[in-house]
Parts: sequence; C-alpha cells; structure tokens
Amino acid sequence: MLDGNLDTRAGRLNDRYRHHAATEVLRRAVTDPDLGRVALVSSFGAESVVLLHMISRAAPGLPVLFIDTQMLFPETLAYQREVAAKLGLTNVQVITASDAEIAAHDPDGLLHKSNPDACCDFRKTVPLERVLSGYDAWITGRKRFQNGQRAALEFFEPEPPARLRVNPLAHWRPEDVQDYMIENALPRHPLVAQGYPSIGCAPCTSPVAPGEDPRSGRWRGQEKSECGIHFIGGRMVRGKVSA
Repeated sequence: MLDGNLDTRAGRLNDRYRHHAATEVLRRAVTDPDLGRVALVSSFGAESVVLLHMISRAAPGLPVLFIDTQMLFPETLAYQREVAAKLGLTNVQVITASDAEIAAHDPDGLLHKSNPDACCDFRKTVPLERVLSGYDAWITGRKRFQNGQRAALEFFEPEPPARLRVNPLAHWRPEDVQDYMIENALPRHPLVAQGYPSIGCAPCTSPVAPGEDPRSGRWRGQEKSECGIHFIGGRMVRGKVSA
C-alpha cells in the first residue's frame, strides 16, 4: 500500500536517490515500491531519445505514452515509429483526443490560433490524464536548464492529488544530453538539423535562431511556455514557480 502523503514520499525518494546518476534513478524507479505503477510519457521530440534509450535498457516493456495531438509534424510521427522499432520498445501507447472531442472543441482545427491553452488542454492534457489515472507515477524528460519554471526541479515531485513525477534528467546540462546521444549513436529527430531544438505541434512551433533560448520557438510571441501536461496542483502555472 502506497503512503498517501505525496510530499512525504517525494522527500523520501529524493533522499534515497539524491547522489545517484540519472540512469540509476530511472533503473531503480521503475521497480521502487514507493512509486507503484509507473509509465514514461514521451513526446518523441528533440531530446526524448535519451530517456527512451535508458528505458529500453532497463525495462523495454514499460508503458511509453505518446500523445498524438493530430497536429504534430509528419517528421515526429515517422521518428516515433523509427525510434520505437530501433530501441525495441514493446509497449508504446498512442493517445489521442476522441473524434467527438475534436468535433466539439475544434472542428475547423483553428483553436490553436484563438485559444492555445484550450487547444493544448483537450488535445493533450485531458487525453493524457485519462490514461495516467491508472498510474501512481510518471517519468518525464524535464530538466532544470530548460526554463525558469523548471529551475528547481528535483528527481521526484508530488503531483496532487495522487501521483508523483519522476525527472531522471533534472540535473543534466545540455552537453550531457548531447554527449549521451553521441556515445550511444542514437537517431536524431530530423527537425533538429533544421533549427528546431524544441518540437511540439506544427502550427505552434517555429525554428530558433542562434543565441535564442531553445524553447523560444514554442508558442512564439505568446505568454505561454508549457503545454499543460506539466502542471502543479492540477492546474497550469504561468510565470516563475516559487519554491
């Protein structure tokens, strides 16, 4: 039986794994009784292959949840199939909004222009939440260096009311990510070479110029930096999150 206090469990896990490397955090986390049922959520984006490769070594049958918003780049869909096959991932689950949800909320496919938060909510957050309701914890690829909202990430975070998030790469630097991909000869997302260091849905992702923040191409020109699946206390948080 899992301890119902998320803060207590997250604190205990962070103490337990504080000095472990990312690969050990991931390998041990998939069987740690303090985490319960675990899945990896992956966008199959620019850096996703690192965690996917680690999972392929530690637990290739672990559920890998891939959200197809039906607005992704064709290159992302092809890359998802390529990586899953190459790494031998045997339990990739493709998650989508239902036809009825799309008809009700975005029949013309233009909601991202008028209300991008609402678009992300019904195409990503709601479908993922339906599936994650069957798990006690989920693994993410979030890292401290990515932006201000993630600057204080720990390996384990409480996600009220009933889940934990696991961030094995929280303490990695950009060069750590690149070194791992080179050392393991991992396939790169084809859009990275075209100037997309962070890749989301096609209508809301643009190339990034040299010197810009890697995530500046996501929702460019809008006060938005997260799609909504990375939220605190059950809601999206804008601006810097206090400790």
